[in-house]
Amino acid sequence: MPNHLIHENSPYLLQHANNPVDWYPWGEEALTKAQSENKPIFLSIGYAACHWCHVMAHESFEDDETAAFMNEHFVNIKVDREERPDIDAIYMQATIAMTGQGGWPMSVFLTPDLRPFYAGTYFPPVRRYNMPSFKEVLQSLAKVWHEEREKVDRVGSQVLQHIQPQTLGQAEASLSSETLETAAKSILESYDWGYGGWGAAPKFPQPMAIEFLLRRALTDSPQREQILKASVHVLNAMSRGGMYDVAGGGFARYSVDNFWRTPHFEKMLYDNAQLALVYLHGHLVTGDIKYRWVCEETLDFLLREMTHPEGGFYSSLDADSEGEEGKFYVWTQAEIENVLGSEFDFFKTAYGITPQGNWEGRTILQRALDDATLAARFKVDPEAVHTKLTESHSKLLTARNNRVRPGTDDKVLVMWNALALVAFAEAGRYLGRKDYLEAAIRNARFLLDKLYFNDRLLRSWRDGQAKHNAYLEDYAGLILALLGLYQSNPNLEWYRTALILADEMVAHFAAPDGGFFDTRDDHEALLVRPRDIQDHATPSGNALAATALLQLAAYGDRDKWRSVAEDMLASIQNAFLRYPTSFAQWLSAADFALGPTREVAIIGDPEDARTQSLLKTLWKNYRSRQVTAISAYPPEPGSPLLLKDRPLLNDQPTAYVCQGFVCLQPVNTILDLEGLL
Repeated sequence: MPNHLIHENSPYLLQHANNPVDWYPWGEEALTKAQSENKPIFLSIGYAACHWCHVMAHESFEDDETAAFMNEHFVNIKVDREERPDIDAIYMQATIAMTGQGGWPMSVFLTPDLRPFYAGTYFPPVRRYNMPSFKEVLQSLAKVWHEEREKVDRVGSQVLQHIQPQTLGQAEASLSSETLETAAKSILESYDWGYGGWGAAPKFPQPMAIEFLLRRALTDSPQREQILKASVHVLNAMSRGGMYDVAGGGFARYSVDNFWRTPHFEKMLYDNAQLALVYLHGHLVTGDIKYRWVCEETLDFLLREMTHPEGGFYSSLDADSEGEEGKFYVWTQAEIENVLGSEFDFFKTAYGITPQGNWEGRTILQRALDDATLAARFKVDPEAVHTKLTESHSKLLTARNNRVRPGTDDKVLVMWNALALVAFAEAGRYLGRKDYLEAAIRNARFLLDKLYFNDRLLRSWRDGQAKHNAYLEDYAGLILALLGLYQSNPNLEWYRTALILADEMVAHFAAPDGGFFDTRDDHEALLVRPRDIQDHATPSGNALAATALLQLAAYGDRDKWRSVAEDMLASIQNAFLRYPTSFAQWLSAADFALGPTREVAIIGDPEDARTQSLLKTLWKNYRSRQVTAISAYPPEPGSPLLLKDRPLLNDQPTAYVCQGFVCLQPVNTILDLEGLL
């Protein structure tokens, strides 16, 4: 007998629709039931690709006895954290306040008026891992609810004091380049020179921190040499294999060891979008072709395995297949030898493959020898190594495609799609890949057609149905994505829509004390109105909003927004210094704000070969503090102010380069444009 989740759209909620637990989605029906029956709420939050969410479901939520007790004593609510980041943020803050740590599945017990009074993450079905069993937790809390209600109310009120919205604080000083130098120094001091990255296992990729370092590498920073060294080190470490899927492209969520070898096998859209972009920028900054390959392999993976036929990008691939974590991705030596035949010895040496494997008797592919060493050992041209290994990877991928695939969370989320849209738009532009640009255009069209109605952006789409109010991160992320696409594909619709979305964002999300709330002003009333300023696996909505306001101000149409963003950055400056890797998107925004920024206008028929030559010159290098407007002559009404009063020079396609609000002489030739840049 299905429960109340059966009519939901989220793959995660539908995974639980046939549990014996009488699950409800978050909404009026469940909340009213808790109040009318005076029952506590059990709130379970997770997501479709979460391994331990599956484990707890199998152990407890599919158990008839456990479910019967839950149904009798609690109103049980399931939430997909990816659809409802507002609810997730509020109760994650409570969980951390009560236990000192957080994670998913998140298990929170609430009063009917939504105050949390007990929280945890995964609970086993019997006592183990120094943890009580889930049944013991349920029985104890049901008893406390009936016999010690005053204690429940007291705890709930105390926790509520700890989960108030974050504030930006007061700016103690103006934003300065010294702040960025100090932040970069701190990031370098905490860098793991042994294995790459930051922190001990589990090792998470930090694309925003790497992006900030790459931006600083483009400056005359006195730390530039060390910044470049760290950037190259971490890009190399993460892409050797293991967390990076060398056979099929793309990155797993994180590495459970320090070596980037043993991944937690789920693949998330947001990780792959951000990492593809970082490897693209790494290629452009260093000239290393390996980083281009990683970028392209990752984007190709997204197109092959995580793209809806109409252009939206799916959210994630599960860690599990056939009930086993990682089964889809690992190999035995015999399997590899059978697929590769005569190529096996070369491949075995490259990856250090042994009969016993490197993980539970099987092999996770991670390079053991670099190209130069491998070439010397087999007496082949070093340039041939990549070709030989790519051919082997392709054969393994073909063989792997015959396996039972991990589950796909096929909902389309605006914010995560926006991150992917930026990556495809920039890769199309810088690498001359028309297929990537076409994917970016299709994705933008999908998001605007399927998720934007009547001046309101929605968050999530699946099976023809759009749901849930969009959040600050959705608005700000999509604004930035459309600006990125406009610079790759000068369709004025992208710029105009970005400006409209920005006006809506400022009108409906602004906080009276500066910055923005995560929810619209007409969003449903929750325990608190959330406002998260810290970057996590994805950039915070406020950091993205500051970045978007700065870019739009550089185009000239909303110049007043520059001061709004600068005030936000000044207010967060102390946090940069104390926790730079947790505020890395803010640091990149500050790098743009401090400038000097470059505003470039290209006037000329985009199909004209001379215009194309100017554009190729423009996109030869990565310039992180640049915005570009491109238009035929004369520009259409509604074009960016940056294009205003820009006549053609000598009746030829013309480039205008402005820096620090001062415009240089317009030019027609590639040589002259290179000189200005």
